[in-house]
Amino acid sequence: MQESGMDASDLARRLGATLALVEAWLGERSVPHPDLLVKVQEIVGAEDGTARGSAVAPVQQEVPTEASVVWYHRPGHDDGGREFGNAAAFAFEADLEVLAREATQNSLDERDRSNDRPVRVRYTLHELTGDTLVRFRTAIRWHDLHPHYEAAAAQDQKVGRVISAGLREMFERDRLVLLRVDDYNANGLTGDDYEDGRFAAVVRRQLESRKSDAAAGGSYGLGKATLWATSRLGLVLMNSTLSEPHEGRTRRRLIGRLDLPWREVGGRRFAGPAWLGRPDTEADNSEVVRSWWADEETVESLHLTREDGDPGTSFLIVGAHDVASLAEAGQGEGGEGDDEDSLERMHQRLVRALGRNFWAAMTAGGDREPLLEASVRTLRNGVEHIEEEQVDPQVHQPARSRALQAFLSGTTVDRLTEAGQVALTTVPLKVPERDGLAGTAGEHRAVLLVTEATDADGRINQVTAMRGNRMTVKTSWIPGLPVGTNPFQAVLLTGRAAGDDAPFAAEAEEFLRSSEPPEHNKWGQTEELRMRYSPSAHRRIAALTSETNKAVHELVAIPKERKPSGTSKVSKRLKISGRSAIKVRGTVGPPKLDELEAVIDPSGAWQITAEVKVPAGGEPWRMSPVAKLEVRSGPRPVVKWSELVAVSNCELADGVLRFTPGTRRAVFRGVTDVSTHPVRAALTGLVVELHQSRGDIA
Repeated sequence: MQESGMDASDLARRLGATLALVEAWLGERSVPHPDLLVKVQEIVGAEDGTARGSAVAPVQQEVPTEASVVWYHRPGHDDGGREFGNAAAFAFEADLEVLAREATQNSLDERDRSNDRPVRVRYTLHELTGDTLVRFRTAIRWHDLHPHYEAAAAQDQKVGRVISAGLREMFERDRLVLLRVDDYNANGLTGDDYEDGRFAAVVRRQLESRKSDAAAGGSYGLGKATLWATSRLGLVLMNSTLSEPHEGRTRRRLIGRLDLPWREVGGRRFAGPAWLGRPDTEADNSEVVRSWWADEETVESLHLTREDGDPGTSFLIVGAHDVASLAEAGQGEGGEGDDEDSLERMHQRLVRALGRNFWAAMTAGGDREPLLEASVRTLRNGVEHIEEEQVDPQVHQPARSRALQAFLSGTTVDRLTEAGQVALTTVPLKVPERDGLAGTAGEHRAVLLVTEATDADGRINQVTAMRGNRMTVKTSWIPGLPVGTNPFQAVLLTGRAAGDDAPFAAEAEEFLRSSEPPEHNKWGQTEELRMRYSPSAHRRIAALTSETNKAVHELVAIPKERKPSGTSKVSKRLKISGRSAIKVRGTVGPPKLDELEAVIDPSGAWQITAEVKVPAGGEPWRMSPVAKLEVRSGPRPVVKWSELVAVSNCELADGVLRFTPGTRRAVFRGVTDVSTHPVRAALTGLVVELHQSRGDIA
């Protein structure tokens, strides 16, 4: 080349190859494929692979499996603009729970609605080490990527530091974690490589959702960015089976996308993103690549083999990490720790996130199939490390799943009279007019379900709200519940989730969807809501919340005439006990417990709020709260307090209450110590007594 006055750009142009590929040959990071080697020899006039000092002799390199598949790195902007990372990725934390929520939501939105089968989503954690890792680096053409990663890691900004940690993890610890998200019975990445369609929206574009269905969970086009945000290396590979043919084919459509910051490599400037694909000979820029139809061997080498021919997409996150999991392990970025425990934590966090956010989509009832099936498995070098775990909504959210199942099966009741029942009522949502269009306003009737809570439900006395795709949008407390209310869980079904025959269901879907932020975790004021409806439209959501809370109160509150009878579950299990102190004429009786509210928290402890009636005048009383478990016979076992807190008009010191002089009522709170419970709280009642400091009972 030097003798003929040819540089790398000239050779790349004459070969029809990328400059990066030629520079890799010259830098001895790669060797030409035999077909290209013949062309090289013709161009430079060499008679064999060692003539004129050319560096094309066979050497031990990471040789690409398909020479026609290369990396294309977007050139730097001519106007000098620079992006040091994908702004969309910064909208979310690199958290596996966030990834599970966003990626599963996208799969749920892409469910193939031509049949009634659920979309199946599988998360696979896969740790690579040793030769398995080397072979994978060969498959992704690491020899072409390495100089770009080195340039990106050298930059002192957030993305550069994350990449640097990912490189240390891979080379110093010889470890790389892949996270694959597969969906089946979904649409797949259909459409042209560049024109409007699912493929271009995911692979080529930012902030494009292309979800026309109002029931879809996503609407901002941001959720897909969590895939790249979860990768320390900013790299995601994709293998899609299409629900409709493209170029006459449906299986093994592959593409890779790399998101790096602006960088300078080999004297050339690159804008950020890069794509792994086959050179597009019809593009204006001959270096641009497009997706390709891969053979089974290539798909296997990239760890992208799908289990069957159902349409859908497999996303492979290369260098997956979880900020929250690292924090739990006491690690920083790239910190040392127990890899096995790390994989275990990541596995469990995925399972918990799926159970918490998609229990409703995974619930079936009557003749209604679930919308979603989800599972998590973990591998090490291709060998099963943690058995595949199917996420069961009945395990993660038993009461809420029971409520939704009763609604789908048509077995709800008007009022709760027995354990296990599900009460149903409706609450109004007045949907305002959209975009000035007549007929878009009206009253939607959302469905409210209430059922008894169980110990496995976590926080009690809450309402969980959702729309048509049955992904949890928000969970909130019900305020102002009266003392003695039985623990419950409530579910609010809005839009199409309320049923196909619910009035103004489609309008409610669109209205509430417009009120959700990018995280889709609440309903409130947004710019879209303000523009499409009115500046005051968010007040309709506040009214829905108010009506929901009111309806819950009506369903769970114990009527006043029933309170003395003690027929509720709580009143049967909760007692204020003790004997009256003997009073001498002219003396004042001791303080007495007047009201007591108690629930069993997720740990199995009793949580109580007690109100004490303090007599006027008399001596400054000193009282000790005592908790006992109600048993059928024998003395009541005393349990210790893990926490006692003075709330109002009193002080606590060494477990003794001292009341503010002149007060008539005081409030304190307490939590029992589960380790001192001889039996589970759910199987007993609770008795609370006030003991005087000299040992008497008040």
